[in-house]
Amino acid sequence: MSSTHGRTRDLALIATFAGLIAGLGLVPAVSPFGFPVPITLQSLGIMLAGAVLGARRGASAVLLFLFLVALGLPLLSGGRGGLGVFAGPSVGYLIGFPIAAFVIGALIFRRGAPYSTGYGLVAIVLGGIIVLYAIGVPATAWRAGISLPAAMVGSSLFLVGDLAKAVIATLVAAAVHRGYPGLLPHRPVGQRAPETAVR
Repeated sequence: MSSTHGRTRDLALIATFAGLIAGLGLVPAVSPFGFPVPITLQSLGIMLAGAVLGARRGASAVLLFLFLVALGLPLLSGGRGGLGVFAGPSVGYLIGFPIAAFVIGALIFRRGAPYSTGYGLVAIVLGGIIVLYAIGVPATAWRAGISLPAAMVGSSLFLVGDLAKAVIATLVAAAVHRGYPGLLPHRPVGQRAPETAVR
């Protein structure tokens, strides 16, 4: 594959997954018990971007999506957009989105092919839940003017849904990697994938 063709494919994949994340925003958000950060399906798109595209391409897809949001496009769940959303209680999760995708992609692509469902689930939970919460929860406490324990309790309302999304993302990624085995770098038996696996 030529480098030009490879770059074109990468750009197409990045744009496709940015569109997927935006499309998941069409599903209405839910704010349980008035918690200032809504529950949306868009975090599922973040998990899929990292698991399918890898670290750099996955994070790039999320950054493209956030760039369009910053320009004012109403792509966040509930039709939200513009710079104002980056000053609200959700800012930590928005900042954490590309980091989560990068971590998921780095873990999965470093291991390489064949895709392991069990390992994929661990990687997605680590990046898409633990890392994301570690950034999002303190920022919610700060921007919403509530205590960190209160933010942690409120964010726990997301946990069951996010675990379900992690399972869905794991299974979808498994199906994609079965259908397109060239996405993951080949990993010789007993060896890690090469350093270039962080795509």
